[in-house]
Amino acid sequence: MRAIKILLQTTIVNTPNDWSIARFGKLTQLLREQRHADRQPVFEIVARDRAANGLPDPILSRLDRSDFDELWLFAVDEGDGLTPEDCDAITRFREAGRGLMVTRDHMDLGSSVCYLGGVGKAHHFHTRNPDPDLTRQAIDDRFSSRISWPNYHSGANGDYQTIKIQGPVHPVLVDPESQSGAIRYLPAHPHEGDVSVPADEPARVIAMGTSKATGRDFNIAVAFESTGRGGRAIAQSTFHHFADYNWDTRSGCPTFVDEPPGSAMMAEPRALRDTHRYAINVARWLAQAAD
Repeated sequence: MRAIKILLQTTIVNTPNDWSIARFGKLTQLLREQRHADRQPVFEIVARDRAANGLPDPILSRLDRSDFDELWLFAVDEGDGLTPEDCDAITRFREAGRGLMVTRDHMDLGSSVCYLGGVGKAHHFHTRNPDPDLTRQAIDDRFSSRISWPNYHSGANGDYQTIKIQGPVHPVLVDPESQSGAIRYLPAHPHEGDVSVPADEPARVIAMGTSKATGRDFNIAVAFESTGRGGRAIAQSTFHHFADYNWDTRSGCPTFVDEPPGSAMMAEPRALRDTHRYAINVARWLAQAAD
Protein backbone atom coordinates (compact mmCIF):
# COMPACT_ATOMS: atom_id res chain seq x y z
CA MET A 1 0.00 0.00 0.00
CA ARG A 2 1.43 3.36 -1.03
CA ALA A 3 2.02 5.82 1.78
CA ILE A 4 -0.11 8.98 1.83
CA LYS A 5 2.23 11.77 0.78
CA ILE A 6 1.77 14.96 2.80
CA LEU A 7 3.46 18.34 2.43
CA LEU A 8 3.75 20.27 5.72
CA GLN A 9 4.52 23.81 4.60
CA THR A 10 4.83 27.25 6.17
CA THR A 11 4.38 30.55 4.35
CA ILE A 12 7.69 32.06 5.51
CA VAL A 13 11.32 31.39 4.67
CA ASN A 14 13.38 29.57 7.27
CA THR A 15 13.60 32.01 10.17
CA PRO A 16 14.82 30.48 13.45
CA ASN A 17 13.14 33.15 15.60
CA ASP A 18 9.71 32.67 14.03
CA TRP A 19 7.14 29.91 13.45
CA SER A 20 9.27 28.07 10.88
CA ILE A 21 8.54 24.44 10.06
CA ALA A 22 11.08 23.25 12.65
CA ARG A 23 8.62 24.40 15.31
CA PHE A 24 6.15 21.79 14.05
CA GLY A 25 8.63 18.96 14.49
CA LYS A 26 6.51 16.95 16.93
CA LEU A 27 3.66 16.84 14.41
CA THR A 28 6.10 15.79 11.69
CA GLN A 29 7.48 13.01 13.89
CA LEU A 30 4.01 11.84 14.96
CA LEU A 31 2.83 11.40 11.38
CA ARG A 32 6.07 9.74 10.30
CA GLU A 33 5.74 7.19 13.10
CA GLN A 34 2.31 5.89 12.04
CA ARG A 35 2.39 2.33 10.68
CA HIS A 36 0.00 -0.11 9.04
CA ALA A 37 -0.41 -3.60 10.52
CA ASP A 38 2.40 -4.80 8.22
CA ARG A 39 4.68 -2.06 9.64
CA GLN A 40 4.72 -0.07 6.43
CA PRO A 41 4.46 3.72 6.93
CA VAL A 42 1.00 5.25 6.66
CA PHE A 43 2.36 8.66 5.70
CA GLU A 44 5.30 10.03 3.77
CA ILE A 45 6.06 13.50 5.10
CA VAL A 46 7.87 16.40 3.48
CA ALA A 47 8.24 19.37 5.87
CA ARG A 48 9.58 22.69 4.55
CA ASP A 49 9.47 26.47 4.65
CA ARG A 50 9.06 28.52 1.49
CA ALA A 51 12.18 29.04 -0.57
CA ALA A 52 12.18 32.84 -0.95
CA ASN A 53 10.08 35.89 -0.22
CA GLY A 54 8.21 37.59 -3.05
CA LEU A 55 8.85 34.87 -5.63
CA PRO A 56 6.67 31.90 -6.61
CA ASP A 57 7.66 29.00 -4.41
CA PRO A 58 9.20 26.14 -6.46
CA ILE A 59 6.95 23.57 -4.74
CA LEU A 60 3.75 25.49 -3.97
CA SER A 61 3.54 27.18 -7.37
CA ARG A 62 3.63 23.76 -9.05
CA LEU A 63 1.72 21.83 -6.41
CA ASP A 64 -1.02 20.71 -8.80
CA ARG A 65 1.66 18.95 -10.88
CA SER A 66 3.19 17.20 -7.85
CA ASP A 67 2.47 13.74 -6.45
CA PHE A 68 1.40 15.01 -3.01
CA ASP A 69 -1.93 13.73 -1.72
CA GLU A 70 -2.49 16.60 0.69
CA LEU A 71 -1.09 19.95 1.82
CA TRP A 72 -1.05 21.24 5.40
CA LEU A 73 -0.48 24.97 5.06
CA PHE A 74 0.68 26.81 8.18
CA ALA A 75 0.07 30.47 7.34
CA VAL A 76 2.47 32.21 9.69
CA ASP A 77 3.15 35.24 7.48
CA GLU A 78 2.06 38.84 7.99
CA GLY A 79 -0.01 38.96 4.81
CA ASP A 80 2.50 38.37 2.02
CA GLY A 81 3.33 34.70 2.44
CA LEU A 82 1.78 33.39 -0.79
CA THR A 83 2.19 34.69 -4.33
CA PRO A 84 -0.65 34.62 -6.89
CA GLU A 85 1.11 31.70 -8.58
CA ASP A 86 1.22 29.78 -5.28
CA CYS A 87 -2.48 30.42 -4.60
CA ASP A 88 -3.52 29.40 -8.10
CA ALA A 89 -1.61 26.12 -7.96
CA ILE A 90 -2.91 25.27 -4.47
CA THR A 91 -6.44 25.98 -5.66
CA ARG A 92 -5.97 23.69 -8.68
CA PHE A 93 -4.45 21.06 -6.37
CA ARG A 94 -7.66 20.88 -4.35
CA GLU A 95 -9.88 21.17 -7.44
CA ALA A 96 -8.18 18.00 -8.66
CA GLY A 97 -9.56 16.19 -5.61
CA ARG A 98 -6.62 16.35 -3.23
CA GLY A 99 -6.72 17.31 0.46
CA LEU A 100 -5.97 20.67 2.03
CA MET A 101 -5.64 21.86 5.63
CA VAL A 102 -5.20 25.62 6.04
CA THR A 103 -4.48 27.19 9.41
CA ARG A 104 -3.50 30.68 10.53
CA ASP A 105 -3.66 32.82 13.69
CA HIS A 106 -4.85 36.13 15.13
CA MET A 107 -5.55 39.51 13.51
CA ASP A 108 -3.87 39.52 10.04
CA LEU A 109 -1.37 36.73 10.70
CA GLY A 110 -1.57 34.40 7.71
CA SER A 111 -3.95 36.58 5.71
CA SER A 112 -2.33 35.62 2.40
CA VAL A 113 -4.58 32.53 2.49
CA CYS A 114 -7.57 34.74 1.61
CA TYR A 115 -6.62 34.34 -2.05
CA LEU A 116 -7.04 30.57 -2.04
CA GLY A 117 -10.11 29.31 -3.84
CA GLY A 118 -12.90 28.01 -1.61
CA VAL A 119 -11.07 27.49 1.66
CA GLY A 120 -9.67 31.02 1.62
CA LYS A 121 -13.17 32.40 2.07
CA ALA A 122 -13.51 30.56 5.38
CA HIS A 123 -10.71 32.60 6.98
CA HIS A 124 -11.49 36.03 8.43
CA PHE A 125 -8.87 38.60 9.36
CA HIS A 126 -8.68 42.15 10.65
CA THR A 127 -8.17 43.89 7.30
CA ARG A 128 -8.81 41.09 4.77
CA ASN A 129 -12.12 39.26 4.45
CA PRO A 130 -13.36 40.43 7.88
CA ASP A 131 -16.14 38.42 9.48
CA PRO A 132 -19.49 39.61 8.06
CA ASP A 133 -20.93 39.26 11.57
CA LEU A 134 -20.11 42.75 12.88
CA THR A 135 -20.41 41.61 16.48
CA ARG A 136 -17.30 39.49 15.89
CA GLN A 137 -15.27 42.47 14.79
CA ALA A 138 -14.37 43.07 18.42
CA ILE A 139 -11.40 42.42 20.68
CA ASP A 140 -11.72 39.24 22.75
CA ASP A 141 -8.27 38.82 24.33
CA ARG A 142 -7.47 42.12 26.08
CA PHE A 143 -4.31 40.88 27.76
CA SER A 144 -2.07 41.22 24.67
CA SER A 145 -2.82 44.86 23.87
CA ARG A 146 -0.78 44.88 20.65
CA ILE A 147 -3.08 42.27 19.09
CA SER A 148 -6.52 43.24 17.81
CA TRP A 149 -9.44 41.13 16.59
CA PRO A 150 -9.89 38.36 15.74
CA ASN A 151 -8.14 37.11 18.90
CA TYR A 152 -10.21 34.55 20.80
CA HIS A 153 -8.64 33.65 24.15
CA SER A 154 -8.98 29.88 24.64
CA GLY A 155 -6.28 29.74 27.32
CA ALA A 156 -2.53 30.00 27.77
CA ASN A 157 -0.02 28.40 25.44
CA GLY A 158 0.77 25.07 27.07
CA ASP A 159 -2.76 24.60 28.41
CA TYR A 160 -5.65 22.76 26.77
CA GLN A 161 -9.25 23.65 25.98
CA THR A 162 -12.39 21.54 26.00
CA ILE A 163 -13.96 21.70 22.56
CA LYS A 164 -17.65 21.62 21.67
CA ILE A 165 -18.62 19.11 18.99
CA GLN A 166 -21.02 20.58 16.43
CA GLY A 167 -23.60 18.38 14.73
CA PRO A 168 -22.88 14.70 14.09
CA VAL A 169 -19.37 13.79 15.24
CA HIS A 170 -17.12 14.40 12.25
CA PRO A 171 -14.59 11.68 11.34
CA VAL A 172 -11.65 13.92 12.32
CA LEU A 173 -13.06 14.11 15.85
CA VAL A 174 -13.80 10.41 16.35
CA ASP A 175 -11.95 8.64 19.17
CA PRO A 176 -12.91 4.99 19.74
CA GLU A 177 -10.96 4.95 23.01
CA SER A 178 -13.02 7.76 24.53
CA GLN A 179 -16.19 7.07 26.51
CA SER A 180 -18.01 9.66 24.41
CA GLY A 181 -16.56 8.31 21.18
CA ALA A 182 -15.08 11.72 20.38
CA ILE A 183 -12.09 13.93 21.06
CA ARG A 184 -12.61 16.36 23.95
CA TYR A 185 -9.43 18.41 24.13
CA LEU A 186 -7.16 20.48 21.89
CA PRO A 187 -4.31 22.85 22.76
CA ALA A 188 -5.27 26.32 23.97
CA HIS A 189 -3.94 29.62 22.66
CA PRO A 190 -4.33 33.21 23.95
CA HIS A 191 -5.56 34.63 20.64
CA GLU A 192 -7.07 32.28 18.06
CA GLY A 193 -8.29 33.42 14.67
CA ASP A 194 -11.73 33.42 13.06
CA VAL A 195 -13.11 30.85 10.62
CA SER A 196 -16.64 30.31 9.33
CA VAL A 197 -18.59 28.48 6.63
CA PRO A 198 -18.65 30.26 3.26
CA ALA A 199 -22.22 30.62 2.03
CA ASP A 200 -21.55 28.90 -1.29
CA GLU A 201 -19.40 25.97 -0.11
CA PRO A 202 -20.29 22.39 0.98
CA ALA A 203 -18.86 22.85 4.47
CA ARG A 204 -19.86 22.91 8.13
CA VAL A 205 -18.46 23.88 11.50
CA ILE A 206 -17.38 20.71 13.29
CA ALA A 207 -15.84 22.07 16.51
CA MET A 208 -16.07 25.22 18.59
CA GLY A 209 -14.13 26.67 21.50
CA THR A 210 -15.11 29.03 24.29
CA SER A 211 -13.22 32.20 25.19
CA LYS A 212 -11.89 32.25 28.73
CA ALA A 213 -11.86 36.06 28.51
CA THR A 214 -15.44 36.76 27.43
CA GLY A 215 -17.23 33.40 27.50
CA ARG A 216 -18.00 33.75 23.82
CA ASP A 217 -18.08 30.70 21.55
CA PHE A 218 -15.94 30.70 18.40
CA ASN A 219 -15.30 28.29 15.55
CA ILE A 220 -12.22 26.10 15.75
CA ALA A 221 -12.58 24.00 12.60
CA VAL A 222 -14.63 24.07 9.40
CA ALA A 223 -14.70 20.89 7.28
CA PHE A 224 -15.22 20.95 3.52
CA GLU A 225 -16.53 17.76 1.96
CA SER A 226 -15.22 16.34 -1.29
CA THR A 227 -17.46 17.25 -4.23
CA GLY A 228 -17.09 17.85 -7.93
CA ARG A 229 -15.69 21.25 -6.94
CA GLY A 230 -12.72 19.90 -5.03
CA GLY A 231 -11.21 17.55 -2.49
CA ARG A 232 -11.67 17.53 1.24
CA ALA A 233 -10.39 20.46 3.30
CA ILE A 234 -10.16 21.83 6.83
CA ALA A 235 -10.03 25.51 7.80
CA GLN A 236 -8.49 25.81 11.27
CA SER A 237 -8.57 28.81 13.65
CA THR A 238 -4.91 28.68 14.69
CA PHE A 239 -1.70 26.87 13.80
CA HIS A 240 -0.96 26.70 17.53
CA HIS A 241 -3.09 23.58 17.71
CA PHE A 242 -0.17 21.87 15.94
CA ALA A 243 2.90 23.75 17.22
CA ASP A 244 5.56 22.07 19.39
CA TYR A 245 5.32 24.85 21.98
CA ASN A 246 1.60 24.24 22.48
CA TRP A 247 2.12 20.49 22.84
CA ASP A 248 5.04 20.93 25.25
CA THR A 249 6.24 24.40 26.27
CA ARG A 250 9.70 22.98 27.00
CA SER A 251 10.14 22.97 23.20
CA GLY A 252 10.56 26.75 23.29
CA CYS A 253 9.05 29.53 21.20
CA PRO A 254 10.10 32.67 19.32
CA THR A 255 11.29 35.48 21.59
CA PHE A 256 8.37 37.74 20.60
CA VAL A 257 5.96 35.41 22.43
CA ASP A 258 5.64 37.09 25.83
CA GLU A 259 2.45 35.65 27.34
CA PRO A 260 3.05 33.49 30.45
CA PRO A 261 2.77 29.81 29.43
CA GLY A 262 0.64 27.16 31.10
CA SER A 263 1.51 23.56 31.89
CA ALA A 264 -1.80 21.69 31.70
CA MET A 265 -0.90 19.85 28.48
CA MET A 266 2.07 18.24 30.22
CA ALA A 267 0.00 17.41 33.30
CA GLU A 268 -2.96 15.84 31.50
CA PRO A 269 -2.05 12.88 29.22
CA ARG A 270 -5.57 12.75 27.73
CA ALA A 271 -5.16 16.23 26.27
CA LEU A 272 -2.03 15.32 24.32
CA ARG A 273 -3.54 11.97 23.30
CA ASP A 274 -6.62 13.76 21.93
CA THR A 275 -4.39 16.22 20.08
CA HIS A 276 -2.41 13.38 18.51
CA ARG A 277 -5.61 11.56 17.56
CA TYR A 278 -6.96 14.71 15.93
CA ALA A 279 -3.83 15.25 13.81
CA ILE A 280 -3.82 11.62 12.63
CA ASN A 281 -7.57 11.74 11.91
CA VAL A 282 -7.16 14.89 9.83
CA ALA A 283 -4.33 13.33 7.83
CA ARG A 284 -6.34 10.20 7.05
CA TRP A 285 -9.60 12.01 6.33
CA LEU A 286 -8.04 14.50 3.92
CA ALA A 287 -6.64 11.60 1.91
CA GLN A 288 -9.98 9.76 2.09
CA ALA A 289 -8.14 6.84 3.64
CA ALA A 290 -9.98 3.97 5.31
CA ASP A 291 -9.07 3.00 8.88
